Amino acid sequence: MRIAITREVSPSMGKCELTFLERVEIDIDLARTQHSGYKRALAELGCKVVSLLAEETLPDSVFVEDAAVVLDEVAIITRPGAESRRPETRSVAQALEPYRELVTIEAPGTVDGGDILRIGKKVYVGSSSRSNSSGIAQMAAALAPFGYQVLPVPVHGCLHLKSAVTQVGEETLLINREWVDLDHFAGCRWIEVDLREPDGANALFVGVGILYSASHPRTRERLDALGTRIVSVDVSEMEKAEGAVTCCSLIFESEG
Repeated sequence: MRIAITREVSPSMGKCELTFLERVEIDIDLARTQHSGYKRALAELGCKVVSLLAEETLPDSVFVEDAAVVLDEVAIITRPGAESRRPETRSVAQALEPYRELVTIEAPGTVDGGDILRIGKKVYVGSSSRSNSSGIAQMAAALAPFGYQVLPVPVHGCLHLKSAVTQVGEETLLINREWVDLDHFAGCRWIEVDLREPDGANALFVGVGILYSASHPRTRERLDALGTRIVSVDVSEMEKAEGAVTCCSLIFESEG
């Protein structure tokens, strides 16, 4: 059974952390409507959606991806790079505890889940403003017993590794080469975003299909060539908060 953990939109989302975007007004009611559509799309792709309650005092908390990294054998509870986001991990850890053994990133390490891209037994970790060398080293130590190779990847011009590159097939990546060096992903096939849509590299591959933002129609045309089912979602309000489709869920397999 495929589980998707999500969290309802915080009423304080307009106070979110921003790094590469200017602040604009977020329509909270529209964000909630869009988030409901996002959850329906996950269900359409075969996920059992688990929805956590909104956190009124945590503006970014809808972006549950950053609070944890869930692999087949273990879940890593992160220590987000933005101090204001660290309380988000408590409820996410509680939600994951029935499904996985938990390992926690400790100070001075920082890791955001948005910096983690797993392809098979390779775990790429963005060296970004949110994930530091101590956090990456702790990830490597925690995952080594399970045979994972942790590979740091510098990113520039964007918030997270998955702002620049995501998986859209078993060995196929969607990538913005302006933000990350393709040489780090030797052996993978790739599709480049239309550079008029620099934020278009974030897609959510859910095995049977791809969840993709309606904001990037030119890049969507390139994805259509894969022949994979693509479910389009409007997440414009989340995008104002520097979020994207991968950010709003933690997806993993569970027995039962």
